[in-house]
This record gives sequence, C-alpha cells and structure tokens, in this order.
Amino acid sequence: MAGEAQRSAVRGSGWPAWRVVVGFGMVSLAADMVYEGGRSVYGPLLASLGGSAAMVGWVTGAGEATALVGRLVSGPLADRSRRYWALTLAGYALTAVCVPLLAITPVLGAAGLAAAIVLILAERFGKAVRSPAKSALLAEAASQVGLGRGLGVHKALDQVGAFAGPLLVAGVIAAAAGALGPGLAVLMVPGAASLLLLVILRGATGDSAAPPVRVAGEDSGVRRRWVRAGLDNARLPGAFWWFSVAAGLCTAGLVTFGLIGFHLARRGVVPIAAVPVLYAVAMAAGAVAALLTGVYYDRAGARVLLVLPLLIAAVPVFAFARTVLPVTVGVLLWGAAVGLQDSTVKALVADLVERARRATAYGWFAAVQGLGALIGGVGTGVLYEHSTGALIGAIGCTQLVALAVLLRTGPRLR
Repeated sequence: MAGEAQRSAVRGSGWPAWRVVVGFGMVSLAADMVYEGGRSVYGPLLASLGGSAAMVGWVTGAGEATALVGRLVSGPLADRSRRYWALTLAGYALTAVCVPLLAITPVLGAAGLAAAIVLILAERFGKAVRSPAKSALLAEAASQVGLGRGLGVHKALDQVGAFAGPLLVAGVIAAAAGALGPGLAVLMVPGAASLLLLVILRGATGDSAAPPVRVAGEDSGVRRRWVRAGLDNARLPGAFWWFSVAAGLCTAGLVTFGLIGFHLARRGVVPIAAVPVLYAVAMAAGAVAALLTGVYYDRAGARVLLVLPLLIAAVPVFAFARTVLPVTVGVLLWGAAVGLQDSTVKALVADLVERARRATAYGWFAAVQGLGALIGGVGTGVLYEHSTGALIGAIGCTQLVALAVLLRTGPRLR
C-alpha cells in the first residue's frame, strides 16, 4: 500500500501524480498554441520581411540553439537554487509576450526583419529558461506513473496545443485575406491562459512537487565547488554523454519547419494560409508518435529510439518536393520525429541520471542539442540554396553516424 501511495501522490502535496502530469500538459497545451502557432509561419513571415533561405535557416537554427544551449545555465541554476517554479513561470511569460508582438513587425518597415529576429530569439530564450525546471518537476511526477507513459501523455496534450495553435493562426490569416499580423496577434489569448493555468498548478502542488534535495555530505569539496559554480557535470554517466552526442547529431539533421515553410511559400506548393495547417498536421503526428513510443519505452525499453535517425533522414526526401502529396508525407515524418525527440528521448535522459541531477542533466543534454541545432540550421539553409540533393545526402550521412553513436550508448539501445 505504501508503494501505491507513492505512485499516486506527489510527495505529500495531496495531488495524485497523474493530475500533476495532466496539469503540466494543460499548461503546455495553451503555451504550445502560442509558440507553435508562431513557428508555423516563421518561414513565410521572414520571407515577407525580406529574409533569404539562408537567413531563415540561420534564424530558426539559432533560435533552437538558444532554446537548447541556454539550458546549460538554467538547468544547474534550477537544481542549485531550487526555484523550479519561478524559472518555469518566467520562461512561459516570455513566450506569452514575444510571439503576439510579432504581429507588429510587418508594419515596421525596414526595421521589421530585425525586430522579428529579436522577438523569435527572445521567445526561444524563454524556452531555455523554463525547460529544465519544468522537465524536472514533470519527471518527478511522471516517474511515479511510468516515465514513458507520463511523458508521452504530457507530450500528447502538448501536441494538442501545437495542433490547435497553427489551425487558429491559419483561420485568422485566411479571414484577413492572407495578412500574417492578425494571426499572430490572436495568440495573446492562449498565452494568458497558459500563465493562469501555471499559477493554479503551482498553488495546488507547491514545493512538494520538486525533486529531492541532494545531501551535500555525499559530495567531495571539489564537487561542491562545481555545484556552486553551476557546472556539475563531472559525475553524469558515460552513457548519458554518448546519448547526448547522438541526440545532437539527430537535432542537426532535423530541418526546421521554418525552412520547410520557406520552401512551401517560395515554390508556391500551397497557399500561405495552408502552411500552418500542414504544421498542425505535423503536430498531430507528433502526438501519436509520443504516445506510441512512450508506451513501447515502458514495456520494451529504449530500443524504440533507434527509429529516430531513420525518420530524420527521410524528412528532406519528401518535404522539399514540389507537389503536395510527398510534402505532406515529409511533414508527417517531421512531426513524428519531433514528437519522439520531445518525449521518449527525455524519458531516457531521466532514466540515465539520478533524480536530484535531472535539471542539470537536461541542461547539458540540451546544450549538446543546441550546438547541433545551430550547425544544422545554418548548414541546411545554405545547402538548400545550393542543392536539395546535397542537403538530402548530407542529412543521410549525419544520421548514419547518429545511429552508430546510439548503438554505442549502451545495452538499453542494443
């Protein structure tokens, strides 16, 4: 009975673990309506403001790098300061403000492109601030119901928002005769809802939802100095680092939707208002992939992650075609890869490290991914301008290396 009580409640908060998981899922649902709704039109927005394919690749790649590398600081900070909730709230607030402000960039004239770049990067910085802290809080609850299932359910709810947000943006853009501004401005409503839901969840669970405090006496004096400096990476296991490298290679190979959207707009494959609709379809595929792979992860282990490099290698083969059907297939594969990266990948990270070090581990893990995102974003943008064949070949080679490193990670993946 004691074990059952531990699985059903979050360390004395009185809230069952599933309610915490679903609560974070609802916060992510509302927030994803905002930033995924915005991301669905970043390519067309930057193109309309005078950006090139290389610039779109650089901005979206740098944005993902900011969202990931920034966690190298925010992850250890969360574990060291134990301000998990404050960092989570601050990060979500940046998203709720920056994305709707993109609505004014088309009327800023020559300054519009620079303003859009700043706001996109600021929104991604908000993601960096909140993600390790939120992931640690979520993993603490999900570990009591099964990490794969818990994170899979959270990701599925997250993807509902990622599906609804682009559809909302598409509907408003269509009603506004193709104008992007109104579609971005309407996102202030779900942004406010995400902050309200987070405050309610914080009030219901409190600090009891936080990971346990690490006992200082367990560490050497040298290790404690690393902890105080926020650079406590010395004792993270070797399998964690191999997995981080593999995930970084996967992130480098996964083209951003900004570049896909740029391609769709430049080649006229679909009308502008249909670009966020395709993005919504990708998010639905991501929700299904997160749920299925999460259940498989809990039942059969981490081998399910070996499919990730194969998905990523197939994306550009289809997504950069010039007709709707293969592009739709490519978008579905892209969404499935994103869903797998954002759910089951994180489950293995949580399993590879001890509970009190999860935010730190997520920070270092994301930093490696961020380096991959920056290199991949710039590289794919340049290669797209040169040759889509060269782009497909480069991504394929990268994912072969990623698969080999995944197999090197350890018995869980072999």
